[in-house]
Amino acid sequence: MKVGLIAIHQPNFYPWLGYFNKIQKCDRFVILDEVQFPKTGGTWMNRVRLKIGHQTDYFTVPVVRNYSGLRTVREMEINDSTEWRTKLIKTLEQSYRRSKYFSESFSSVVELIEFKTKSLCEYNLNGIYRFCDILGLDKRKLIFQSELGARGQATDLLIDLVKNAGGSSYLCGGGAGGYQEDDKFKAAGISLIYQNFQHPSYDQLDLQPFAPGLSVIDALMNLGSAGVSKCLKEIAPWG
Repeated sequence: MKVGLIAIHQPNFYPWLGYFNKIQKCDRFVILDEVQFPKTGGTWMNRVRLKIGHQTDYFTVPVVRNYSGLRTVREMEINDSTEWRTKLIKTLEQSYRRSKYFSESFSSVVELIEFKTKSLCEYNLNGIYRFCDILGLDKRKLIFQSELGARGQATDLLIDLVKNAGGSSYLCGGGAGGYQEDDKFKAAGISLIYQNFQHPSYDQLDLQPFAPGLSVIDALMNLGSAGVSKCLKEIAPWG
């Protein structure tokens, strides 16, 4: 596989279209499985925005929080003390049952939700791999931070990951400017390419105006797998 452009991201929970646009554009997609999971606060690794009823809201996967010290992403466990899977299935059924592609998409989504594992990382990756299959994306691009032996923190870690993955350029997300030290990439001989993702709009059941940034599940329910794949392909190469 040709290597040049590297994207780097946490294993998010049923991510939005911009996440899959990154996988589409890059040559290798590094999964951050050894970084620290936030001790407090929200993270896209265990929550996502969905259409819930006639509005958008967050759905959160409960995780085990009663541990001392720090845990990496791959060490985090799902808290199954509540019936959160059943709640999510019922929420999606009630919210999307009138959507155009509900009958095509719902059974596949239910299968993903019911995937049994204690590992949050494994659970999310199962969804990401499956959505790559549905959208016609090459999941062989996905590799793991833990396989690359990279060191450092923040920008230094990103640079080491790009180098160890065999890349010469780094695909940045739209929110990278606040913490990313661009000069360090230049000094290391790595080119920066900004994703500049412009979210495509489509007819969303019960939502006006269009609500960008929802889980890929929303796009599947409204467009179907072929429609979402077509939508991603039609996005301008660097827009």
